[in-house]
Amino acid sequence: MPIARLSDLADKAACRRLVVKVGSSLLVARDGLRRGWIEGLVAEIAAARARGQDVIVVSSGAIALGAKRLGLAKGGRGSLADAQAAAAVGQIALSGLWAELLADHGLTAAQLLLTLEDLEDRRRYLTARATLPRRLDAGAVPVATENDSVATQEIRFGDTARLAARGARAAGAAAVLLLSDVDALYARNPADPAAKLLGQVTGVTAEIHAMATGESASGMGSGGMTSKLQAAEIAELAGIALVIANGTHDAPIARATEQGIGTLFVSRGPRRRKAGARKAWLGGRLRLKGALTVDPGAARALAGGSSLLAAGVTGVEGQFARGDAIAIRDEDGVTLAHGLAEYSAADCALLQGRHSREHAGLLGYAPRSAIVHRDQLVLL
Repeated sequence: MPIARLSDLADKAACRRLVVKVGSSLLVARDGLRRGWIEGLVAEIAAARARGQDVIVVSSGAIALGAKRLGLAKGGRGSLADAQAAAAVGQIALSGLWAELLADHGLTAAQLLLTLEDLEDRRRYLTARATLPRRLDAGAVPVATENDSVATQEIRFGDTARLAARGARAAGAAAVLLLSDVDALYARNPADPAAKLLGQVTGVTAEIHAMATGESASGMGSGGMTSKLQAAEIAELAGIALVIANGTHDAPIARATEQGIGTLFVSRGPRRRKAGARKAWLGGRLRLKGALTVDPGAARALAGGSSLLAAGVTGVEGQFARGDAIAIRDEDGVTLAHGLAEYSAADCALLQGRHSREHAGLLGYAPRSAIVHRDQLVLL
């Protein structure tokens, strides 16, 4: 039973497992912790559990909370070292807060600290995928945070919206609810009185991306509407619904589900919904080692389900080895697919534009059937 409306998020039949992402600005205001608001949200989570839904919390706020306690400027984001120090203090306080408030409703919190590598590396991703359901089956409420105390600029998610989408895939969730400081996605800047709220979006297209900005309205977080749309793309590929809703109000889950205020992103069709587990993981990768540019003929062949052959490659970027994840782009720079390379960047450059009959002579060994095989490729 696919999720078709915002009210479905409160329906056990449609949404057995829900991921709720909470932004920094909701947890920590400029004058301190918003404890009363958090207590209300935890009550809503407890109500969802009581009606038979599993709930996973993805919480921002460690850096903001730690910065308050340490007295660091710029919300703890003045430097990477400041962010790590703030997170080390804030993670303890944040986990303790969630554990305390969930316990008030007879629920047990289970801490989950993640870095990008935990969900980008296939083996570690499968470990997370195996352990998350067990915590839920045991009756715990997982509370996931990005492990900013050890993460670096190169490996950080940069925004927990994308962490929530990747975590939802690992947990087998039906939907992700992104609570932040905006009502929804608007067709233009929401500061414009004529801006139209988009209640439902089918497929994150270039036109949808053009409506977004990269700024957080509060200045507290590291993301913005752009990162939320990237999260929607990750969720869409895995057949997971994603909702953007305003969390600044009391009882924000009920406001979204009962009043229908928010944007629901649904899948655009069977190909998007039914990507296999490995392909959904591949399509949602955030860090790629390189890229291949292809000509129009190759782009059409890929859209038809074919592998990528060397004859259609017109450009090679980055330094990657065989088996690394790469992007495949058309000549306008639009990313068409992600895939696992069958050759290194150097060999791809050697083979690009060449017919398969030439490959053995160029390589000095028996060639493989494709540059990227269709079984190791997912269209975006």
